[in-house]
Amino acid sequence: MSVPVLLVTGFLGAGKTTFINQLLQGDHGLRIAAIVNDFGSINIDAKLLDASADGVIGLKNGCICCSLQGDLLRTLKIVLGQKPSPELIVIEASGVADPAGIVQSLMDPVLWHSARLEIVACVIDAPDVNDRVNDPLWQTQLRGSDVLCLAKTNGLPQDAIASLKARLAILGKRHVFDLGEKLPLTVLLSGGSLKPRDIDYPPLTDSRFVHLEWEREGQISMVDFQAVMTELAPNLLRAKGFLTFCDQPKGMLFQLVGQRATLVGSDRTDEGKCQLVLIGDKKNFDVEVAYSLLDRL
Repeated sequence: MSVPVLLVTGFLGAGKTTFINQLLQGDHGLRIAAIVNDFGSINIDAKLLDASADGVIGLKNGCICCSLQGDLLRTLKIVLGQKPSPELIVIEASGVADPAGIVQSLMDPVLWHSARLEIVACVIDAPDVNDRVNDPLWQTQLRGSDVLCLAKTNGLPQDAIASLKARLAILGKRHVFDLGEKLPLTVLLSGGSLKPRDIDYPPLTDSRFVHLEWEREGQISMVDFQAVMTELAPNLLRAKGFLTFCDQPKGMLFQLVGQRATLVGSDRTDEGKCQLVLIGDKKNFDVEVAYSLLDRL
């Protein structure tokens, strides 16, 4: 029997990780397999985790989480080979990618008999919409989605949320859900396609982004780190990493989306190491300068 697939797309920092975590930890009784770009981006509560085997993390509620290993079809084969088999597969698209590329891969007629694309959900950073509305990549992610899921709506007035939904409706998107409310999984899976869909436009190739991966052993100064990020932040789209500070008893998870930054405690096990990923537009973000600043920490 063909396993339904939920494809989750959305711009950098939109809230895809939080959304997928909620699905994995939800009280739905389904065996979900999540295929994500990097285990480090999935912050599942430690008590839900079982041992990792063959690149697959097992969750004690029967779900699994698998890092995207090379091409998607190879990773799907690994996931579909798990016993017991999953009842739903969730695939996280890269925040810098047009989901049409993954959709085309899932249209493989042989694969369709094992895993069928049910629905494409786009996670939207609600406070960030005004800054993204003219972005070609954001637009194509929106266009290629069946439903929209508004993230980070907590604290927004209800009339602002209603106005945003109306703006999205003008763009032809009427199935808009607020992730600040409890969203039954059945809602996401009720409007799926029962046959392979056609992509009537070529996937958008966007080469404007550059990224930096920085890693070092040992602790760093929080004050110095904050000074470096203050200097780099205006030219960053996204930053995320695990950090260990000299004056903190445990590691911290750092996240930056636009100009919004957070530092929270982390339950990761490899304390004493710093790992950071920065993403920016190559017109503004100088990777070499960023390396130089970080290496001084």
